[in-house]
Amino acid sequence: MQGCRDYVAACCRYTAAGTLLISVAGCMPAQGTPDAPTVSLGAHTLQTQSEGLGTNPVVTDPITTQPRGSSLIVFNGGYSSNALDPIDSYGNRWKQLGNDVPFGNGYGDRFNVKAYVVLAAKGGAGHTVTFLKNGNAQGEISVPFVEIKNAGVLKDVSQTYAPTGTVMTSGSVTTTGPATLIAVWWGDGGIKRMSAAPNNGFAVIDSFLKLPDNSGVQCAVAYKQVATAGKYNVSWTGAPAQGAILWLLAFQSK
Repeated sequence: MQGCRDYVAACCRYTAAGTLLISVAGCMPAQGTPDAPTVSLGAHTLQTQSEGLGTNPVVTDPITTQPRGSSLIVFNGGYSSNALDPIDSYGNRWKQLGNDVPFGNGYGDRFNVKAYVVLAAKGGAGHTVTFLKNGNAQGEISVPFVEIKNAGVLKDVSQTYAPTGTVMTSGSVTTTGPATLIAVWWGDGGIKRMSAAPNNGFAVIDSFLKLPDNSGVQCAVAYKQVATAGKYNVSWTGAPAQGAILWLLAFQSK
């Protein structure tokens, strides 16, 4: 990970412990107004394909998003060779958030996770996101797709790779007002039956933790609504012990 792309290019730094912090507070202009509606969790879905049974393309289940005023986040967790950017059914322009994050644990560069975001998105009924699997059509993949309503700003982001353990803690994000926090956990072990539970008031909204025998990409998505400015993180408790790629994103209306 050499830095961030596009509009977050100048906003990345590493802590002494090696955690990548992506500070975007000054990188994205506020879209809201003083009386803007409160930011909140919107529609969401998680599409998964198991190893050897995947198809090209992979398309998320349709959700109904707001016609305007939402931000969108989508992840592609799976084979590194499936490297094309997402396409959605409302023609939004997606930007990658940070660099690809390769899975460790002896996988080499075969697997990674990529995150993409849209601010001020267009939406509506039957909203889907598509990834063309140009490298390995039959390969395993997990694709969480989340809408954050009335979110004009991605205020702060932290991405870290937690070492092997049963408790894995994200980096922190800082908010300046009401915010919707999105936390995403990606397990890196060859484990078919996994648990992953967040603390600090986060609630899981989608997960793929009980894998089929032919394997898949472990993933869990959680959120928390906060009413005031503050500094927030989340720890995931899981078993068996493994490492995990952790994302924490803070969306605000302004």
